[in-house]
Formats: sequence, C-alpha cells, structure tokens
Amino acid sequence: MMKIICSSVDELPTSLPPHARAFTFLASSSQPEVGRIAHGWAKKLEKAGYAPSVPVWDFVLFCFAVYAADIAVLRKESEDGWTRQIELEITLNDPSPWERNRKIAENMLRVLTGDFWELRFREGGPTPPRGQRRLCDRDCVALLSGGLDSLVGGIDIVASGRRPIFVSQLAFEDSARQVSYARALGGGDWHQQWSHRVVFKGKKETSTRARSMAFYGLAVLATSLLSSTQPEVLVPENGFISLNPPLLPGRMSSLSTRTTHPLFMRMLQELLKGLDIEARLHMPYRFKTKGEMLRECSDQAALERYACDSTSCGRFRTYNRMHCGRCVPCMVRKAAIHHWGLADTTKYKFSSLSSSGKTSADDPMAVACAVLSAEQSGIDSFLGATLSFAPLDDRQKYRRVIEEGLRELAVLLRKDGVI
Repeated sequence: MMKIICSSVDELPTSLPPHARAFTFLASSSQPEVGRIAHGWAKKLEKAGYAPSVPVWDFVLFCFAVYAADIAVLRKESEDGWTRQIELEITLNDPSPWERNRKIAENMLRVLTGDFWELRFREGGPTPPRGQRRLCDRDCVALLSGGLDSLVGGIDIVASGRRPIFVSQLAFEDSARQVSYARALGGGDWHQQWSHRVVFKGKKETSTRARSMAFYGLAVLATSLLSSTQPEVLVPENGFISLNPPLLPGRMSSLSTRTTHPLFMRMLQELLKGLDIEARLHMPYRFKTKGEMLRECSDQAALERYACDSTSCGRFRTYNRMHCGRCVPCMVRKAAIHHWGLADTTKYKFSSLSSSGKTSADDPMAVACAVLSAEQSGIDSFLGATLSFAPLDDRQKYRRVIEEGLRELAVLLRKDGVI
C-alpha cells in the first residue's frame, strides 16, 4: 500500500510515514522531498474572475490529487506488476459530503484505473479563489483537447447555435492548436487553458489511467463562470474509443483506457450529484463511430480545413510530435478519415501498417485479431460480457457502434494488406 498525501501547506505533516509521498496544493513546501500541485494557480484564477463554490473547488482539488497519485505510484512496484493499492489523503474545505460519497468515489477510480483506492478526507484545504466574476455570455462548457473528436464536437455545438466555454489542458504538443481551434470557432475570448502542474522528484508512472480526472476538474471549474443553474459539459468522444473493447483477452480491464467509458462516466455523474454539483456531463457521440462523426459533422468546410492538423496518436511525443500511424488511436483515425472519404494528409511515421515491422506490430495484430474474430464468430462472440454494464436500452446501440467501428478498421487493414 502506497500512501499519497495532498495537502495545503499549512496542514502538511512535519514528518511522513513510511511508504508515503506528499504534495502541496497551490504553494511549495520547504521540505525538498514534497511535490507540488498547481503552484501559484490561485492568483491566476482570481485574475481571470473565478469565484467557485466550495463543492466545485473541492472537486478540483480531488481531481488534481487523483492525478498526482496516479503518476506518483509506479505499477511495476506492485505485487503483480500492474494493480496498485493506493491510499490517498486529501485536505478539503468541506470533507463531509465526500465522506458520504466515499464509496462512490473509490469504486469510480477502481473502474477508471484498475487499482484499489482508499480515500481519506481531512479539513484544511486551500480556500477557493475569490475573483471578481465577469459577465459571461457563454451557455455551456466543451472539452477541447486538440484531437479530432473534440474538433468535431466544437464545430457541431457552435453550428447548433450554442456558445461554449472551451476548456483545454495545456500540452506541449497541442497548446497552440487548441488556441487556433477555439478562435476559429468564435470562442477565443473565453477559452480556458490551464495545467495541473504536478511536479515532484523521482520516477513517474507512464500509464496515466487517471489523466482525464484533471480535465474533468477543469471543466467543472469552468461551469462556475456560467449563469446556468444546471450547466452542461460536452465530452466529445466517439463511442468506439469510449467503450475501448478489449481487442484480445490480455487487454481486459485497466489494460485498456477508460477515460470516457460509459460506466465510469455514469459513476462520475453520480459523484457530482452526491456532492451537490449541478454540472451535467453530455456525450453526444457515444453511439457514433469516429467515421460517422466525420461524415455527419455540421460544417464540412471547417472540418476539412482542420481535421488532418488535429492529433490522435498515443505516442505523439515519441516520434517528435508526429503520429506513429500504428497505435490503436492512429488506426481508428486512419480508418475514420478513409470512411469519411477525404485524402488523409496527416504525417505518419509509418504510413502503412504493413511497413511498421514485426517488432512493433502488437497493436495492428490485436486489431486484426479482433476484426477476424468478429467476422468469423460473430460480433456477440467477440464481445462476450463487454457490454454487461449497459442498460438493455443502450446495449444494442453500443453493440452497433463496436460492430461498425471494427468494419471501418477492417477496410484499413485490408487496404494495407494486413489481413
């Protein structure tokens, strides 16, 4: 069991127990071994006009703490080399609603990361910023990552007449792209682009299964700028990637990311409700493939202008900010653009799946096995119990998304001579 303490500077213990690591919110500790989260952020938020409620602010602290714990605890040091036991202690302004919803939060994180979490909440968290709130003409919040799905989501929601606050996480690869998209969609003045700024000494866990928590924290924080009593947060992700079905038996559970998985999203919404946070999470593309999103986008001219500039690759930094072309997100992207019917001008390290080499063919092999399994044995045999989480009314819709997503991928694999 690894213990992580995320605390305001004033509440930080003078000595840490064995097998523990500490972080301080918003300010640095004089103890050199203590990490920090969002150092100096409070003043920037006040300058930007933020004055969030205690429930919203405590949710942000929770999300940042979860992300810090996720990258601070190494999977390879766990008993099975993957599943971790994490005790996370967080100082908040009002721990009482969190205590009431502790099991919901623990189970949600279990689904998200595949680990066992024990959450502890204490008083003494840093108080919310008290900025002078500006009059906001926006009516919802939309995640804008710089990826293709968030681009389609932004185009569609603006075309529908909505006025979103676009929220982005600062990223070396995508920061300028996020700004460009927000401006092109008429939301540049209210574009919120922040970073969790989790910094500590030592090795970092690279699987980052909880990386989306920081994004959701920023999105919920942005709802505090709106005048709506039930603000909506648009989470634009295609259904195939959200479900992320295990392509092989060895890719079950947390070996496949669940950042927007419907079960996780349902539990996240339940947690928000239990905390009296009115934000409503909306996933309009949960029953669409990526190819269908592209074909049905409301402004095809805008999409054509930016689509191949967007990012999808899970290894973008590995290849000096170039798409690898062979990871699962890259393959889904390639297949979707082919389904859309336009030329793909994205620069890929490996333009063809057949040229990626035997030593780096794990993902193409896994996708090929999934496609052939669905074609030869039927989609239900391939899925097994994958959709058992879903209500009966939604199960057939999710089934169709996976079936159509595999068909899009099959076209790509045959084009490249993989199957």
